[in-house]
Amino acid sequence: MADTELTTLLGVLNGKRKHVLDILEGLDEEALRRPVLPSGWSCLGLVHHLALDDEKFWFRAVAAGDRTAIDEILDAGDAWQPAPELTAEEVFALYRGQAALSDVFLSTASLDASPAWWPDFFDGWRYDTLREVVLHVITETATHAGHLDAVRELLDGRQYLVLA
Repeated sequence: MADTELTTLLGVLNGKRKHVLDILEGLDEEALRRPVLPSGWSCLGLVHHLALDDEKFWFRAVAAGDRTAIDEILDAGDAWQPAPELTAEEVFALYRGQAALSDVFLSTASLDASPAWWPDFFDGWRYDTLREVVLHVITETATHAGHLDAVRELLDGRQYLVLA
């Protein structure tokens, strides 16, 4: 891929995706499933949410208009609550897999293209271009990486970036 705006945006997004997975490295299943904040989400639930509500929803459903992804999204339950039988590695693999599918779509897409599908449950607003969708997912992923930083520090004191 040539050095383009899309290459830059994907580089930033991939850095945030890596941050999400790296900050959780070394946590056991119990810690990954433990709610730490009053809202009750777990680290594993947040990664599951990123896989389905961000990567799959925004790129495969909204941007690409993938009918299978749209139907799965509309039929899905709460992405913040992965099925108990899913292991942490399966949830991480789901996230990596959805990110890879997003990257395949994005590698040939135009940032100026309009979303191929827009859900009717978003009343009164919409993104007009793929560029806006990509920036939204970067923002979501970075925000959630920060949430995971705080939760990891509460769990065992580990910090992703230690400033001297």
